[in-house]
Amino acid sequence: MKRRASSAKFAAFWFAALALLWTGLFTAAAGTTLVSAAQTQQPAQTPSADQVPVTDGQSGPCSIEFNVTSTDGKPVFSARIDVHIEYGFGGFHKLDMGVYTNAQGKARFTGIPAKVKRPPIEFHASKEDLVGIATMDPVAECQTKHDIILDKAKPPATDDKAK
Repeated sequence: MKRRASSAKFAAFWFAALALLWTGLFTAAAGTTLVSAAQTQQPAQTPSADQVPVTDGQSGPCSIEFNVTSTDGKPVFSARIDVHIEYGFGGFHKLDMGVYTNAQGKARFTGIPAKVKRPPIEFHASKEDLVGIATMDPVAECQTKHDIILDKAKPPATDDKAK
């Protein structure tokens, strides 16, 4: 009995598959084409160097815009800014985001949660051997702008007593 039940299910599956195939062939022969949603989308436009790159965390109302410069005050192109955010009850929700700066050294994060586990949030910027940090407390400054100055990374402090 089990063998017949499984063979009946198998036959029903193939009948449904053939019916779908036949329907697809019939509509294609009638002159209509089946197009998926991915095929109907317009090709993505390449962003210009003047547009500010935006990363949306879709987790809250807050946002921050950065102006990344070197120590001589010139904007830094293609510097990466990363952030790790823990939010929600007990910090169970985690959000990792990153964005690159444009030719003017600007980048923006949106959708940052208003309440985070351990404020302030640290944004780490880097390009090659240059690094910089900016902080934000979403409760105190929900919509804000900050500057990050990239400088050479300082070597970690060595403990002479350990030697």
